[in-house]
This record gives sequence, C-alpha cells and structure tokens, in this order.
Amino acid sequence: MKIVMIGSGYVGLVSGAGFSETGHDVICADIDKSKIERLQRGEIPIFEPGLDSMVARNVAAGRLSFSNDVAGSIAQAHIVFCAVGTPMRADGAADLSAVDAVALEVAKSATRECVLVMKSTVPVGTNARVRRLVEGAKHTVHAVSNPEFLKEGDAIGDFMRPDRIVVGVAPEDAFARDLMARLYHPLNLDQDRIVWMDPASAELTKYVANTMLAMRISFMNEISVLCEKVGADVHHVRHGVGSDARIGPKFLYAGPGYGGSCFPKDVSALIHTGRDHGVELELAVATDQINRRHKGVLFRKLRALFDGDLRGKRIAVWGIAFKPRTDDLRESPALALIDSLLAEGAKVAAHDPEAHANARALYGDRVELVDDPYAAAANADALVLVTEWRPYQNPDFERLKGSMRRAVLLDGRNIWSGYGLRKQGFLYEGIGVHGS
Repeated sequence: MKIVMIGSGYVGLVSGAGFSETGHDVICADIDKSKIERLQRGEIPIFEPGLDSMVARNVAAGRLSFSNDVAGSIAQAHIVFCAVGTPMRADGAADLSAVDAVALEVAKSATRECVLVMKSTVPVGTNARVRRLVEGAKHTVHAVSNPEFLKEGDAIGDFMRPDRIVVGVAPEDAFARDLMARLYHPLNLDQDRIVWMDPASAELTKYVANTMLAMRISFMNEISVLCEKVGADVHHVRHGVGSDARIGPKFLYAGPGYGGSCFPKDVSALIHTGRDHGVELELAVATDQINRRHKGVLFRKLRALFDGDLRGKRIAVWGIAFKPRTDDLRESPALALIDSLLAEGAKVAAHDPEAHANARALYGDRVELVDDPYAAAANADALVLVTEWRPYQNPDFERLKGSMRRAVLLDGRNIWSGYGLRKQGFLYEGIGVHGS
C-alpha cells in the first residue's frame, strides 16, 4: 500500500520507517524544508536507537522517501497519517491548528478514496471534527483514530512488537476497518494485537493511559517525601507494593518528576477535556500539581545542603535529557534544576551522552557543556545525577572524590543508594532512601 506520513517528527519518522520495514511504500512529508533536506541527506534529526539504520535500509530498498510536496504526496495515497504536533496552549488545551490543516489538505488533494488516520495525540472529539472538515472532498475520506504508544528510547521495539494497536473506527465503516487490518497485518502474524473501538474511545484511551502512568510516578514521588519524614525507605516500599500482582512494579520509581513530550502535555489535555465537559478530574489535577512541585526537589535539597547559599558554587549535572536513550529535553527535570541554579548564581557544568546539541541551543554559554562526565565533576562543590544513563550507574567514586572540591553527591534516581558512599566519605543524599 502507498502510505503518506504527514509530519516527520518523532512519531511520524519512527512510524514511517516502521511501516516501510513491513513492506509498505511510505512517503514522510513535511512542510519543514530543512528537516526534509536533512533526511534526504541521510541525517536523522532525533536520537532514537536503531532508527538511523532502519531509515537507511528502507531508503536504499526504495520503500521510504521524504518530500516537501505534501499535496503531491497525498494524491495517490491509500492511507494518510496525520502525525503533526499538537502542542499545549496556554489554557492547557491541545492546539489542533496543524491537524485541521492536514484534514483540509487531504480533502483537497486526494485523488482516490482513502483513509485519514489520526496518529497525533488529540482530544476526544477530534475524529468527529476531522470528519466534518473532509465532508466536501471529491473522493471519500474515511477518518480513523490510531493513537501512538511509542516510548522514547525504545520506539522501534514498541512499533515492531506492540503491546496493543488501538484503532478507533466507526462500526459501519468497513472500508476503513479492512484497510487498517491490512496495514497492520505484518505486526499481527503471531497474534492479533488490534483493539477495535469507536473513535472517541480510542482518543480517550491515549490520554488515560499516559495519565495513569504519570499518576503512579507522582504518587511514589509524594510517598518518597513521606519516607524521608518517617524514616522509611522508598526502595523497600516500592518492592513491597510492586510485588502485589494487582499493582506490578512498573512506574513506581521515585525521582525528580516526569518530563518528555507526552506525560505533561497529555495530563494537562485530559484535565482540560474534563473541564470542557463539566468534569473535574481531581486525580489528574493532583498528578500534575505534584509533578510541578516535585521538579524542584533536587534544587531544594542542594540549597539545604549549602545552607541556602549557592552563589558561586560549581554544580555538576549528569544527565540533561528527560530520560535515557533520547536527546529530548522537553519538560526535563534537569532543566528545572539548571534554571534554578543559574537564577541562584551557581555555575553549572553538565554532561549528557546525547543531548549536548539541544542543551547548547537552549543555554548557549550560560552552562558549561563537557564531553566527559568526570570533567564536569572536576572542582565541583556537588554532583547531581538527574538522568540515569548507564555510564553514570557505576562510576569511579574514588576518582570523583579526588577531583571534586567537596564530596557531595545528590542522587536524583537512587541509583547509588547501595554503594556505601557515606562510609567512603561522601555527603550522599537520594530521594526517599536511607542511602549508605
């Protein structure tokens, strides 16, 4: 089948490469000329493990291409995916202007009956909105909702081996259902992973899934604060709670708060959707409020360790991306820490295996970005681990102690809590743990 992916950002590029890997002919189309030119040169604008080789392989095979000609790309497509951004507006709602533009372009440019698939994360009612926008098309355009569930850092695995494939299609729309079943057939050979539902339910499923995961994170972060007050250890609590089969162990790790392109935006959008319909989603509201407050936990701890005076202190930060295996800085807890440190007059030296270019674009020379994590820690008054990249998980502590001005370690992910660092002469602090 001929597939067009409109929007060549994270979701569009990963999905386009994934569909081409399963044998479909895919065009990733985008109005951003510079992005398309980079892709045509073989440059991948984001870091995602395995994506560069998958793109190169399918471009070489002739199954994957990139174009600025959105209208021309749509013309012969059987399926058009809308994978454009839906950024959060000031009021917390999703901005659907790019989605509307895609729907209108498909209605105008399609030369055959086709399916328009909402892959962008959109609020409930968007499918109905899109159907209204394409009503006057010369050729019938079927609207389908197919939210993405790709984890940054493991998106290729999630696409090729999905837990489930949520497809929202009107019950009477046999044409769209058949085409979507054929599209995903290569991913369903061992078992059928498609969960069929109505479009509104599919739209809501995406927001509810991400909000529920964010809720677990916020709850455990709140519990970590209580652990510190009562002398409990959040590691032990997590193990005890997560061993309950009804709860499970995932997303129960205390840390400096969640970030990224999905959780903050989707929680906010779900809250806004509820309010639009007269429903106050109090758990979602609390999840967001806790996360906003908890993003300051590392700064508050540092400030307390230095008796409220961080002026002129050199603080080393390990990890700037919001999670390992990505270069994405969006809503990263590290940014909240760095911004607060700079405002307080501290000097920040930072390292990240992949996010330097994005951090440099954001901070310029206000932050010292170094290629070696030990160089960041040299002469530092404190070292803060924010993102748990593997190279940070078992460092040479003797080397750190010898190079730092003060042996102060703040472990934002509780990775080092079992290493006996206090006995080694460090002032060590984690989040909700006894440490050692």
